[in-house]
Amino acid sequence: MASEWRKLPLSLAELCIDTALRCGQSFRWRKINDEWHCVLSNRLITLTQSPSHLLYKSTLPAINPPSEETTLPLLQSYFSLSVPLSQLYTQWSATDPNFAKRCPSFMGIRILNQDAWETLISFICSSNNNISRICSMVNNLCLHYGPYITTVSGEPFHDFPSPEALSGPDVESHLRSLGFGYRAKYIADTARIVSRQRPKGWLDQIRNPAVPPADNPEFQPGEKATYRKAHEALLELTGVGPKVSDCVCLMGLGWWESVPIDTHVWQIAQRDYNFGGKSKGKTFTKGMYESVGDHFRKIWGEYAGWAQSVLFTANLKSFAEQAKAGKKSKKEEDGKGGGVVVKKEVIKQEVVKVVRSEEVTVSRTRKRKAVKEEEESQRQDEDVKMEDVMDGLTLSSQVSQLSHTSTTMRRVSKRLKARDSQSQ
Repeated sequence: MASEWRKLPLSLAELCIDTALRCGQSFRWRKINDEWHCVLSNRLITLTQSPSHLLYKSTLPAINPPSEETTLPLLQSYFSLSVPLSQLYTQWSATDPNFAKRCPSFMGIRILNQDAWETLISFICSSNNNISRICSMVNNLCLHYGPYITTVSGEPFHDFPSPEALSGPDVESHLRSLGFGYRAKYIADTARIVSRQRPKGWLDQIRNPAVPPADNPEFQPGEKATYRKAHEALLELTGVGPKVSDCVCLMGLGWWESVPIDTHVWQIAQRDYNFGGKSKGKTFTKGMYESVGDHFRKIWGEYAGWAQSVLFTANLKSFAEQAKAGKKSKKEEDGKGGGVVVKKEVIKQEVVKVVRSEEVTVSRTRKRKAVKEEEESQRQDEDVKMEDVMDGLTLSSQVSQLSHTSTTMRRVSKRLKARDSQSQ
């Protein structure tokens, strides 16, 4: 049975769920009838939002239900509400003109403090993939291997499966039949490593001690961990390369200085920060990956991963209309000579309108035939191929993989050069 709606005072500048839950951090939130739903810590969380409040309720399972009193602290930790986001936006805008230009359209994007295991498997699924297909894969994992919680409007909701649930002998073949492809082996192998070759709670032992798990605020790590140690430890797992490792560090382990570098962030670094110089379009290397991350850490500081997520979202095609709405509002307000407060309110109103309109479009698009998704995937082939270099298995396996894909890389290089010449 669902609880009554409860209110948490929170402005859209501090959290905008219509943006934060769709920007590629978590892949399990589903919007049904203008309400967001996701199973967290053995309960269904339902969210909606007004300009001044986050409204939430929970639905507990019939078997071994958690305490309803833990829902609010769970949400506060999950959304990292102790971090003063508006202050950080102001700080980044003052030191980074590019951030100042793009952030008004994308207020309220917080880094989610997610379960480390869920984050790990979700981002293994993200290899050479788009957000829609990742969501489908993660939903299938929960549907087939996670414990059932409840049903909303005919859609079943399950919690995320444990490492033990994904380590069985038939998991890999079953996942392949569900369309996971080569990722099926990575998931099954990683599940076996974590469940059988690592001590219980190993992932949380390498998390940031200052950011405890959302469902365990009293957690204390067994030894002093660091971002670098956590990053290297994750690279030992099957299917984890530098980008996946950084995603897990940032969104699952609380290492907020982590900056995942994928094609979008590399494009941002080149286009907006003149990074790489004459190396534009060349093969992405380990040294380049580390240099880009260090460069952004110098600009944005200890919350570099948070700032990166804002620019990453602004670079996604699915948020193009939202970005245009913000630019249009800014030009109109600047022409009127309006004050800062008025400008922010106009931007927020425009963003809400665009997001609602976009959600209707997304809902209609999902009803189209699967071939449409494949066509879109093919049109994004250029990004997918370059992502394969950045996201591979491990840095060493990337080198091996590249030796077998020289033809593909030459084709990608030609496309990148052609795109650069057209943009000049």
